[in-house]
Amino acid sequence: MNPAKSITLYHLMIRNEKMIGIKFLPDKLIQGLVKGLPNPKWSKEHNMAYIPNTKTNLSIIFNTFKGIVWINYNRFLLNKPINTHNDKVDVEWFRKRNPIPEYRLCPEEYLLKLELKRYANSTVRTYVSFFEMFINHYKDKELSAINESDIRAFLQKLVHRNVSNSYLNQCINAIKFYYEVVLGMPNRFYEIERPRKESKLPTVISKEEVLSIIGSTNNIKHKCIIKLLYSSGLRRSELLNLKLADVDSKRMLIRVQGSKGNKDRHTLLSQTVLEDLRIYFREWKPREYLFEGQRGGRYSAQSVLKIVKEAAIKAKIKQSVTPHVLRHSFATHLLESGVDLRQIQVLLGHGSSKTTEIYTHVATNTFRNIKNPLD
Repeated sequence: MNPAKSITLYHLMIRNEKMIGIKFLPDKLIQGLVKGLPNPKWSKEHNMAYIPNTKTNLSIIFNTFKGIVWINYNRFLLNKPINTHNDKVDVEWFRKRNPIPEYRLCPEEYLLKLELKRYANSTVRTYVSFFEMFINHYKDKELSAINESDIRAFLQKLVHRNVSNSYLNQCINAIKFYYEVVLGMPNRFYEIERPRKESKLPTVISKEEVLSIIGSTNNIKHKCIIKLLYSSGLRRSELLNLKLADVDSKRMLIRVQGSKGNKDRHTLLSQTVLEDLRIYFREWKPREYLFEGQRGGRYSAQSVLKIVKEAAIKAKIKQSVTPHVLRHSFATHLLESGVDLRQIQVLLGHGSSKTTEIYTHVATNTFRNIKNPLD
């Protein structure tokens, strides 16, 4: 096989039919091999050859080029694992909605794929919302006929509305999910531009401010929630998913199961938090989840946010404080006290050390040893 020669396979939709696109640099050997494929044609729009997308044809391509030129499948095959740790996905609400005149509802195959892949319920809501906004922008057009130019035009309208980069990325993900996952054409819209990543520093409050927030909370349940968010560096969703058995008082650890990226991990359990949790347990008697609503079941995310915000206002903290600010503060305070960055990465459940390194930009000990030129 000549490593200098290669072809790249793409997913194409031509005249509402799935095609295998074959892109290559001008080369007589490759051109000759392509001509030997079943009914090859050339697309001026995509600047590549193509043949009908069937399992047989994919096998023929492999056998034709095997050992002769390199076949790049990166933009054709999809090897992402199906989620296995998420709670039961609830898409029935979307299925049971009453039809709205002149409003295009999310296709059943879209809902089914979200369900089968067991996407988190929050992701399901986000994807359905964005995809319905998109398909209603092109009411009179078959979804399979929508091309890259149409998607760019739609995204351009969102940009003109001054939506955030996060909003734009979520919209792109919802659209790509249909064409690339539901229709089975991975990386179909690989070339769609994404907004540049924003590099914002995390919001952090001081230890004294954290203690002031805790001190402003009289309700034992609320106090335990705030203390756990800070002392264990938990995400709000992780706190809400904690079950009674996840508190390991013998090893002084909190077990976090199925967090972001379907990862399990352990994080710290504070002795003072454990003492408060014992008081809380005797008073509230939760049955399954560590924090439950009045009628049982998982406590609501909105309630946790309200508890943190109201306690911060009561403590007269100038900055806006959220559960994630407490998590940021946990990581930063550990770094300032000399804890290794790799250990902090494990406690936070970050997949990459680059994500954790952001805290070096807000830790005060980063700047203490630097002499100011004015002094």
